[in-house]
Amino acid sequence: MNLKALGCLLALVSVCHSAGAQQVVRLGNLKLAHFGAVSYIKEIAPQCGFKVEEHIFAKGLDVMQAIIAGELDVGTTASEAAILGRAGGAPIFVVAGFARGGARLVGRSDLQIKSVRDLKGKRVGVTRGAIQDVLLLAELHKHGMTASDQPGKDVRLVFLAYADLNHALLGRNIDAMMQSEPQSSQALSQGFGSEILKPYDTPIGEPVRTMVMTEKFYTQQRPLAEKFMRCFVQATKTFIEQPATAEKYVREVLFKGQLSSADFVDAIGNSPFSYDITPEHIQVTADTMLKTGVGRLRNLPTAHDWVRTDLLVAAKKTLGVK
Repeated sequence: MNLKALGCLLALVSVCHSAGAQQVVRLGNLKLAHFGAVSYIKEIAPQCGFKVEEHIFAKGLDVMQAIIAGELDVGTTASEAAILGRAGGAPIFVVAGFARGGARLVGRSDLQIKSVRDLKGKRVGVTRGAIQDVLLLAELHKHGMTASDQPGKDVRLVFLAYADLNHALLGRNIDAMMQSEPQSSQALSQGFGSEILKPYDTPIGEPVRTMVMTEKFYTQQRPLAEKFMRCFVQATKTFIEQPATAEKYVREVLFKGQLSSADFVDAIGNSPFSYDITPEHIQVTADTMLKTGVGRLRNLPTAHDWVRTDLLVAAKKTLGVK
């Protein structure tokens, strides 16, 4: 074989390899019940024409750090982590809202804590910087109460990871907690926690969990970003219309059988799967964070500059979702 023929053959092999190479989306996600539809994307991604590499993180701020480090294309967080990330220079756009709610104020079942005002003098556990932290401080602010992790305020804050809050409540190391799902549902069903309230009566309303894309992925890999968004809408549509599929996947795949059917139903009842988000919601959340001091925000990002829902609108239209 002469050099010219060899060169043509090598070029042909290279083209064939490139055509067969599967596009990959690097996804950062959390192991929480209402993050299940996003996780399900990786199961149906081959049908959508790409592959998902899912990386699980302990909290949304860790997802933001991975994005800043260039390790992810898409990430899921509560809105506060996205806001803090953008304020700190993370090159991201909010592109969808994949769940609503997902918070509950839970007291020890042996204590008579019936309202926010009953928290005076109590130890309340919460995950520092999480949306639950924002909601807790917004509730306390609404009732004219102060809080700190140091003595001298109305409420003593105890900062713990999601996974540790239930153990602290069960062990009576805290008196109440602002917890996520499904952990808050598990505290109720196991009898050591009682619901005080779902904290959706502040200006934030039901907090919307945010899906973010890097600016680079959104702008420079537009066809793949469009495919990903259509796959997200399809996964979410499946979970909303087929609750048995959602339950089976979340309980068996995400939680490896460690989540009961009743706890799943209760958790998703308080954190339903969704698609939409608005700049107004992100702005109100950011304003509340600034007012309550969560994250020590200094440069408040203007939501209309970085909430981009055009991919979502197009995907919903293509799949007939209203």
